[in-house]
Amino acid sequence: MKQGTQGSAVTGDAVTGPAAMGRFRVPVQPAAQDAEPERDRRDRPGCAEGGAARGEHTHGETALPRPRAVVRRSSVRGQVLDALRTALVTGDLLPGEVYSAPALAERFGVSATPVREAMQQLTLEGAVEVVPNRGFRVVERGARELAELAEIRALIEVPVMMRLARTVSVERWAELRPLAEATVRAASSGCRATYAEADRAFHRAVLALAGNEQLVRIAEDLHRRAQWPLVGGAPGGRGRAELVADAHEHTALLDALIAGDFDVVRSLVGEHFNGAV
Repeated sequence: MKQGTQGSAVTGDAVTGPAAMGRFRVPVQPAAQDAEPERDRRDRPGCAEGGAARGEHTHGETALPRPRAVVRRSSVRGQVLDALRTALVTGDLLPGEVYSAPALAERFGVSATPVREAMQQLTLEGAVEVVPNRGFRVVERGARELAELAEIRALIEVPVMMRLARTVSVERWAELRPLAEATVRAASSGCRATYAEADRAFHRAVLALAGNEQLVRIAEDLHRRAQWPLVGGAPGGRGRAELVADAHEHTALLDALIAGDFDVVRSLVGEHFNGAV
């Protein structure tokens, strides 16, 4: 038995000690609600005999604080995935650390199956990688990767936004005002996860005006990846003042789009991606 962070003991799939209480209260789900027949677990890809999957050993694992999102029985996999994505943005899932599906399931009060499925999705997204017989390691990323993502996002989104600036009506731009203002409120809360979601919603709505679903999907993936914290970065990422400044660029951009001031639009979009979260 090894000690997790802050003196939390890790034994098998359960974590005890102060870190097990965490900062968040998550109602425990009845196991029967999430359990699946043993035969189905054996047939599921990546699962070994009796439902045990590779990459689930918990020894030496750093304890994870209680998730910020409440997990309910409906759409368990989707809610767990959302909660894990939030944990990535806030830094509750630490870059370089290995987490197992059973131990994470203990935090959410669900079975390991929806957690495993959610972590497999994060593997496809490049957020985590499988560590055989241990779990999933959060990918470590540095400033160079962040700069590369910002460059790719700019190459994709800036030309689209400039084209939309010349073709979309003033009325359509005005309809996006609530989303832009929502990013300001989210930034003012100081919660990076709340702002990250509002920020993606605004950019998604802008790009959706192009009528290209594949564009929106690719840009969303790049945007989400750009929001993960850097290795060695401060917990929670940028401070409230920086988030608020970033959010106000959304409202300023809308003002320029409504006014038809293309030079200001080009300048604001360029600055926004240079300082992208």
